[in-house]
Amino acid sequence: MPRVIAIDDPVLCDLEEAIAGIDAAGFDPREEDSLAHAAQWLARLGGNRAFLGDLLIAQLTGQPHHGAIESGYGPQAIVLSGMREGYFLRANLWPAESDHAFRTSGARSFVYGVPHDHNFDFLTVGYFGPGYRSDYYEYDYEAVAGRRGEPAGLRFVERSALSPGKLLHYRAHRDVHRQLPPESLSVSLNVVAADPASGWFDQYGFDVEADRVTGVLNPTSSEVFLRLAVGLGGAEALDLAERFGRRHPSDRIRLACFEARAAGVETEEADAIWREAERSGSRLVAQEARLRRRMLAA
Repeated sequence: MPRVIAIDDPVLCDLEEAIAGIDAAGFDPREEDSLAHAAQWLARLGGNRAFLGDLLIAQLTGQPHHGAIESGYGPQAIVLSGMREGYFLRANLWPAESDHAFRTSGARSFVYGVPHDHNFDFLTVGYFGPGYRSDYYEYDYEAVAGRRGEPAGLRFVERSALSPGKLLHYRAHRDVHRQLPPESLSVSLNVVAADPASGWFDQYGFDVEADRVTGVLNPTSSEVFLRLAVGLGGAEALDLAERFGRRHPSDRIRLACFEARAAGVETEEADAIWREAERSGSRLVAQEARLRRRMLAA
């Protein structure tokens, strides 16, 4: 499960101070000192029971306020800082089943009941309310190719809640959790690692009962563009898909290339494309190719 970090620090800070404090060293979760430094500042901010409410009131009423909210997205996340030196700060809202937001938006809008890992590290602290609950698992990312239906090798650890003041380090490609609604509305604060390269690494969904990978949760726009370009026709697009399918460093992009080429062609030609994919040298692409060939033969 995520690593619990104990912070014994009575000092509190506001949002501007937390940002400046973390900025002083940046945030690199691979470095223990950097991780501990950011965790200390997050704990100090989490102990400030007034800052977020004041910030939201100022935002709603248009009042000037230091540390104004940079932006927000979705029904749940509030970004508290712009992109900084390797990180950004955010607050997450976690409605209970009885809350209007849950009843109107549904559980999946808040990722409840969707077991998943993350392709980035982040720190989180319980800020308000009893905290969301999670069933926690661990797995070996390197042992998984990412094919749908592939055995995941999940190891159950525990079920626990992100109670106020509890601070966790979610480790990329290791910690898996299935989040459950809190008993009442809750809020968590995050320091999120922001590495531009993380988008090329897969984030998976899981079926924990069957211990299987259900698919990739973070498709990129490049995959969509490839399929669209090939679908619209043109020798240049097809040549690009063939080259990327053979040599691109991302297995997901390589798979998207073969999918684009195999879409809309006759069965015999599609089978030949997937037969080529089986010999591509990518474990993910080869496994998906064998599955697609069996589907074509059915």
